[in-house]
Amino acid sequence: MATDIVEQLTNSLAKTGVVEVELSYKGQGRKLDDAQSVEEMVKEIQDFDDLQALRLEGNTIGVEAAKAIAKALETKSKFKRCYWSDMFTGRLRSEIPPALNSLGDALMLAGARLTVLDLSDNAFGPDGVKGIERLLKSTACYTLQELRLNNCGMGIGGGKILAASLIQCHKKSSAEGAPLGLKVFVAGRNRLENDGATALAQAFQLMGSLEEVHMPQNGINHPGVTALAKAMQHNAGLRILNLNDNTFTEKGAIAMAQALKHLRSIQVINFGDCLVRPAGAIAIAETVSEGLPILKELNLSFGEITEEAALAVAQAVKNRDQLEKLDLNGNSLGEDGCKALKDAMEAMNIAELLGSLSDDEGEPEDDDDEDDDEEEDEDDEDVDVSDATKTAEAFLKIASVYKEDNNDVKNAVLDSIDALLKKAFATPSFQGYNFVSSLLVLLGLLKSEDKVKPVLVVPGHLNALEHVVRQDYFPKDNVAVLQAFLSRNNEALESCGNARNSLQSTLQRVRSED
Repeated sequence: MATDIVEQLTNSLAKTGVVEVELSYKGQGRKLDDAQSVEEMVKEIQDFDDLQALRLEGNTIGVEAAKAIAKALETKSKFKRCYWSDMFTGRLRSEIPPALNSLGDALMLAGARLTVLDLSDNAFGPDGVKGIERLLKSTACYTLQELRLNNCGMGIGGGKILAASLIQCHKKSSAEGAPLGLKVFVAGRNRLENDGATALAQAFQLMGSLEEVHMPQNGINHPGVTALAKAMQHNAGLRILNLNDNTFTEKGAIAMAQALKHLRSIQVINFGDCLVRPAGAIAIAETVSEGLPILKELNLSFGEITEEAALAVAQAVKNRDQLEKLDLNGNSLGEDGCKALKDAMEAMNIAELLGSLSDDEGEPEDDDDEDDDEEEDEDDEDVDVSDATKTAEAFLKIASVYKEDNNDVKNAVLDSIDALLKKAFATPSFQGYNFVSSLLVLLGLLKSEDKVKPVLVVPGHLNALEHVVRQDYFPKDNVAVLQAFLSRNNEALESCGNARNSLQSTLQRVRSED
């Protein structure tokens, strides 16, 4: 009897005409340097009729190998989905644009109509974006629904190129009566900063079709957040908005709260580690209480939110029937505030929705200045240089605004750093080794017993450090320590490839000269 059922099921599936449309080499760890190394793959692609998807993740592909694969794709007119994340490990950055151009040109020649383009975890920088610029503007991308560029190190320049390409694609596709309707955009850990985010916001506003936006860890401050907020208002179908680990402050949080009023389809809001502060949290709470009927997750963790604001958020979600999780961990509630929040949630019969509060940072000090809405770069000169940790924090804050392509900014940053560290290392009580240890902890290269949260590492941190290790005031016995930790594989530095390589070379040179 069981055999008959299986046979009937098999016959039924066969009659549906379902056929495999994907060819996968995912995670095979192949090192594909030239045409000969991909002969077998090329034949399989050529022989695969009606190929719609190709998975190349987890391999490493050189220029000549990419050209050979591209040649095989030139006849695949039904091709739709590129799963090409993490496929240039160990390659020179200069190899990546020609490889991408070859693959993109082949899809254009084939007359493909893409729905998915995933190039995440390829540290190709702005030049890599240039490698897909032609493709993004072409008819092959008029139908694009998912664009995934997570952890690619695009930077501001790459963000602007990407935005311009999407705008051009939308204009050209609209002229043909079928506007680009991108639904999913993923670009976390790309150092887009305000200018890159603002450029992309223009594209988002123009399209108005987004359903998911993931842009965590991009160094975006309130001007960029405000631009994104304005753009989100025009994407009424947005379901997921993840801007984790950017810096809203009150201005950005209030702007985003206003934008959320237009987003009745929103299900997941992730503003964790965004420094929304009490005023921002209360504004968001007001929006939640007024609408957002199908909200499932709200993350306002690590935002310097106080007890009053947290209670306002709790009150706002009490009638959100579909809510599954409220995350308010890592804020400034204090022991009494945590208890008050838990009691309030329990009284409303929604205690099970509240995530852990184990990382609460305690009530804020009375002299905390919560009204400072800008990034506090100006008060670094008041740092107590006898405190190695505070000196390391000040160094990273100053270095974060370093710009290689702007000499005025670069020189101002380096002058400020020299003044700070000369004073520090000349102070008898200053402990240079503790400074280096604190620096490594803050960069995420050394674990701390004190649960210190690492900063988002940007190239400016490493560029400034490269300058410092060459200076006479910096003790040469600390160079070896830095070199040891920077030589390790660490994802915190993955998006800073060029700056990291340059720093490592300088450390090696300084040690050899000593």
